[in-house]
Amino acid sequence: MPQLLNEHACFGGVQRFYQHDSAAIGLPMKFSVYLPPAAGEKKLPVLFYLAGLTCTEETFMIKAGAQRIASELGVILVAPDTSPRGANVPGESDSWDFGLGAGFYLDATQEPWARHYRMESYLLELRALVLDTLPADPQRVGIFGHSMGGHGALTMALRHPALFRSVSAFAPIAAPGRCPWGKK
Repeated sequence: MPQLLNEHACFGGVQRFYQHDSAAIGLPMKFSVYLPPAAGEKKLPVLFYLAGLTCTEETFMIKAGAQRIASELGVILVAPDTSPRGANVPGESDSWDFGLGAGFYLDATQEPWARHYRMESYLLELRALVLDTLPADPQRVGIFGHSMGGHGALTMALRHPALFRSVSAFAPIAAPGRCPWGKK
């Protein structure tokens, strides 16, 4: 069960921030949820937002103002953190574009990263957690993101087409392995 860290009234609904023990990551993970006013009445569509480099679970909810539209449309918004926190992998905080705040929504395949940097597996775990604990309609789940998160949304939707009814990417990083920081 996720632990509610705090909540605030927002556009007739509620903005919440959670933490839970992630089996996929092996560490506590944080995520945020906006529940519109209609959340108490029926199961609602849910959109997962994947943020870009250097962001956290708070960034989208604080800066985008998407809660107003989500309130009007009756849509749940979910935003996970962009990487594990507390893995203490050597070098994970040496640069802004790899490691902390930059998990790329993929599962690392090489040690020492492979133990905790399992963001694709985490997103699958978080999707299941949201569907089990919130009034979310499993037939109306979408995923979208910006920059690194746009790449993550496209990757998740292409690898798991049965899990997401819609996908959108804003300025996605389309070929991370073809730029200097993507080679890390």
